[in-house]
Amino acid sequence: MTDQRLILASRSAARRAMLTGAGVPFTALDAGVDEDAIKTSLAGIDPAELALELARAKALAVSRHDPEAWVLGSDQTLDSQGGMISKARDLTEARHRLRGMSGHTHHLNSGAALAINGAVVWSGVDTARMTMRRFSDDFLDAYLEVEGEGLLGSVGCYRLEGMGSQLFDRVEGDYFTVLGMPLWPVLNELRRVGVIRT
Repeated sequence: MTDQRLILASRSAARRAMLTGAGVPFTALDAGVDEDAIKTSLAGIDPAELALELARAKALAVSRHDPEAWVLGSDQTLDSQGGMISKARDLTEARHRLRGMSGHTHHLNSGAALAINGAVVWSGVDTARMTMRRFSDDFLDAYLEVEGEGLLGSVGCYRLEGMGSQLFDRVEGDYFTVLGMPLWPVLNELRRVGVIRT
């Protein structure tokens, strides 16, 4: 589309699918940042701001190794009932987490950052308000069996584009934000810097 190169600093299949679906040419590379260390160093930070900081760290890590490419970093945080939630380590923890979120509303924050020449030139965050329905143990068992360990890659233990859609009564916010990246602002910025055509 243009002669500008874009690198997505993420392992996320959902983020890759979003850019591919939007017709944006890119390559993907794992940023290799220590997310736990960043979270520890920023303990107490607003969850939306943490999503931004993680996105910036990913973009910068890759940009320092390939300064001539545009690098897009993105990350999500989830805050529920006054606490920050991290990815579940196993299906037992996922079951406990989902049971605790049943019948409650949580906020899913998706941050993105664009870097070039080892510097972040843009970043933004969007938040979706997610209300889970009260579901039965039978449903939860079936859900975990169908989704399996694939749901451990999602901070909320769900994929809205899959059976996870049945977990919710209401979602307020942008669909792409829920999937893992505030796509509309990202596309606007990619147009502004000449990565994709205006």
